[in-house]
Amino acid sequence: MVNPLEIKFESFKLTDEQFYQICQDNRDLRFERNVNGDMVIMPPTGGETSDRNSEINFQLRFWNKSNELGKVFESSGGFKLPNGAERSPDAAWISLEKWNNLTPKQQQKFLPLCPDFVIELRSPTDRLKSLQDKMKEYLDNGTRLGWLINRQDQQVEIYRQGREIEILDNPQTVSGEDVLPNFILNLASIW
Repeated sequence: MVNPLEIKFESFKLTDEQFYQICQDNRDLRFERNVNGDMVIMPPTGGETSDRNSEINFQLRFWNKSNELGKVFESSGGFKLPNGAERSPDAAWISLEKWNNLTPKQQQKFLPLCPDFVIELRSPTDRLKSLQDKMKEYLDNGTRLGWLINRQDQQVEIYRQGREIEILDNPQTVSGEDVLPNFILNLASIW
């Protein structure tokens, strides 16, 4: 199992611009930054996980094209959360209102907000606890709905504001509820 590599920054802190530039200078690597300012280097996914991430993003983008309610982002899009962490969910969506409230400069860099909706897809190398902690962090920072798709156990954990986590065993579909009206993710090609 290849785990993410965490680089501590105890003696100094990277500025947002420095972190952004490191990401731009190393486009073949995927970086996140936790709430403590430590940099996390995420290992690349394998072909199977990448294919399923692509399917998830396709279904979400297709729904969004039909409804034009917001913007869809894939795993290389970064978000600067209110707590200071910088994260890149496997799939994310924000409302058009949030998008339109950003300046053109903000739209070009890591978005300074938390997505309304996120999906994390557990790959064979991901530790479940780390992904669950990340999902809770999204909720704590304003995400309204999140799905942790755990292929190994064929479960979907649903995270909602102000509610207990719901775990679905081997669902064939999952609903975007009132956050993504009429969006249904078909999991047949994800399992």
